[in-house]
Amino acid sequence: MSNNGYILLVDDEPAFRELAGGWLTQQGFKVKTVGSIHEAIEAKKVQGAPDLVLLDLSLPPYFDPQKTLLAMPEFDGSPVIIITGHAERELSLQAISQGAWDFIAKPIDPDMLAVVVRRALAKTRLEREVERLQQSAPQQGAESYLGISPSAQRIRALIERIAPTDVRVLVTGPSGTGKEVISKALHDLSARKKSPFISVHCGAIPAELLESELFGHVKGAFTGAEKDKQGLLKLADGGTLFLDEIGEMPAPMQVKLLRVLQEGSFYPVGGRQLETIDVRVISATNADLTKLVEQGTFREDLYYRIKGVAIETQGLNERLEDVPTLLQSFLMALEAKQGKRLQLSNEALQWFRQCSWPGNVRELKNTLESVAAISVAGQITLAEIELLNFAGDQSFQSPVADEHAINEPTLDRTLEEQVQALEVTLIRSALEKTEQNKTQAAKLLGLSRQGLIKKIERYQLGEGSI
Repeated sequence: MSNNGYILLVDDEPAFRELAGGWLTQQGFKVKTVGSIHEAIEAKKVQGAPDLVLLDLSLPPYFDPQKTLLAMPEFDGSPVIIITGHAERELSLQAISQGAWDFIAKPIDPDMLAVVVRRALAKTRLEREVERLQQSAPQQGAESYLGISPSAQRIRALIERIAPTDVRVLVTGPSGTGKEVISKALHDLSARKKSPFISVHCGAIPAELLESELFGHVKGAFTGAEKDKQGLLKLADGGTLFLDEIGEMPAPMQVKLLRVLQEGSFYPVGGRQLETIDVRVISATNADLTKLVEQGTFREDLYYRIKGVAIETQGLNERLEDVPTLLQSFLMALEAKQGKRLQLSNEALQWFRQCSWPGNVRELKNTLESVAAISVAGQITLAEIELLNFAGDQSFQSPVADEHAINEPTLDRTLEEQVQALEVTLIRSALEKTEQNKTQAAKLLGLSRQGLIKKIERYQLGEGSI
């Protein structure tokens, strides 16, 4: 098969099939020409799905454009370009609304046909590559948690160590820091990866419905229970149950969940048949469960049951060195989705690196997607960020220092010594302005918190308070 793609040309005019098929073959495509819908369906069965279908609207056995359109689902998975006469333009637009990729009118300009065909084939290749990446994504495991920071590296190492075990895991940290990504990676690297990964947001389901969602119910258990329903616990049997925001779980449900974790069994709501399960439980929360235990709103015995191994994520403002890596990953995903090249200007990249991101990775991703949506030339600029008023929402500052504290250049010291002296002055000034808050000082200086700490240690400036 040609590397350029396999095209199925469906047209009832022999002369057109010969001319168009011959020209496409000269362009390096493998072309199969047929004269009817039935022949096209048979060709698909024999030779497999084509990379592209060129489909005339007036074909035997129907010779009716509307009936031809009804046959389009037969080519599901292959982009369809409609070949039409001028009088059938409205039908062509209808075809596009029903899923056709494009249309081209007779008499056909060979150069225009080349452009349309190549664009459609590029779309096919892109969609198949995205599908391949999506299918292979679970195998990435720990690598799905992106970043070069010590925190990201430590979390990846933990994932690789504990994923093959059945130990329960509690993932904590601010919202939007990738707690579900970690949980999914733990599942994908475990022996349970071929079984379900079931996610439950404990705060999103009303308390009165959560028991039925988790345990299921039998017909007649309560008003509206018209048939038996299997619960999420049973659906996760053999796999992983991810309890997101477990700190918001109502107290009565905490007692019932504790029993499940202790005994591996439960009764559906209204049922008398004991259900047994083999489930690995991974929990996540942005709350401090130890404080909730002290306040009496979270059971201490449940806390120790779910906390087999604790993994703590950091806010993005504490690992700003991960921002470029995250941006690159998000840009690649957007390129695959939009089918166009995307890149950040230097000013836009600097803006992304210096922002505080209170919404963490989730906010970073959403902001990038919003700005990319209005990017015209494929390069995301600071002007586009400002157009959407994101620049007004975020802190974008240059390093600040007391200009009177900076020593005048002198030839009595080497360039390296003077640069070091300037760094010391800037660091001290930033720490003073932020009352020794290293996180805020790092933002002012355009550094990661870890990078600032390293410089403080290097220049022996003392730890101070954080």
